[in-house]
Amino acid sequence: MQEQSKITTEPQDLVLRPTSCPICQTPGNAAELYPANFAPDDLNPAVFSARRLPDRLRYRIVKCKGCGLVRADPIAAEQLLASLYADSEFAYGDEVDGLVHTYGRYLDRLAKWDGRKESLLEIGCGNGFFLEAAQARGYMQVRGVEPSAAAVDQANATVQPHIVRDVMRPGLFAADSFDVICLFQVFDHIADPSTLLEECRRVLKPDGLMLFINHNIKALSAQLLKELSPIVDIEHTFLYEPATQSRLLEKCGFAVAEAGSVFNTYSLYYLLRLLPLPTVCKAPLLRLAEISRLGRLPCRVPLGNLYLVARKPAGGQ
Repeated sequence: MQEQSKITTEPQDLVLRPTSCPICQTPGNAAELYPANFAPDDLNPAVFSARRLPDRLRYRIVKCKGCGLVRADPIAAEQLLASLYADSEFAYGDEVDGLVHTYGRYLDRLAKWDGRKESLLEIGCGNGFFLEAAQARGYMQVRGVEPSAAAVDQANATVQPHIVRDVMRPGLFAADSFDVICLFQVFDHIADPSTLLEECRRVLKPDGLMLFINHNIKALSAQLLKELSPIVDIEHTFLYEPATQSRLLEKCGFAVAEAGSVFNTYSLYYLLRLLPLPTVCKAPLLRLAEISRLGRLPCRVPLGNLYLVARKPAGGQ
């Protein structure tokens, strides 16, 4: 067994655990892409709050020599990560309309795969804004799982009772409970994706569908920016491309139905936040966008995300 790695930095030492490739199931056999550049104090709830300004903090990033899957290695223990997400803030309320447009477009694509609308689970549902959107689209029963107490506290009263404040884990739901499971910008945060997928397969009904939207490490922006890309981030434990994500899902018993690039809807202000510019240059642009109406201008752009639809085969357990 591999020994745990340790970063020795002030003011305290942080013990990290090695990761393995969930496709090849090897703990080593990887080439380093980028070295780690964080201190223990960077592991705090503010850094692990969604939609923060890019700060270029990262674990050591490696690429599997067998299958090409990019991952962080080593990473913090899952218990620490769960506590950081539990204490994180919900700070992207201004972008909810655009997120509903984006996620809704891809949820609507499930109709071509005969997606049923009796029950839907969203893992990492924030304040439940998309659970409301799913209800408006005809889903009869919606459930959510969200670790952030601040996010759940902000949920609308119509969906708050349907949100479990926790991380997705065995025992939360009965087997064969859901027609659809959604993970929007969540899957690349998961430290143990195989275990998560096994539980999703258990609670998904036969012929049920999973819908993923997450970052694409093979997107043009990620390839051009490399370590300056906002997706090379300490929150992301795995960085997928359609081929590696499909291989992992198939390994876990799913049939991949469809995959492709995402067109995101965001405000101009949010897009400016993502620019890899020095703060001295970016700050005036953000101030101008914030005080002007231009900042709220909705923009539909390919922002380097992928979507993937997978099905639990009718004979799957």
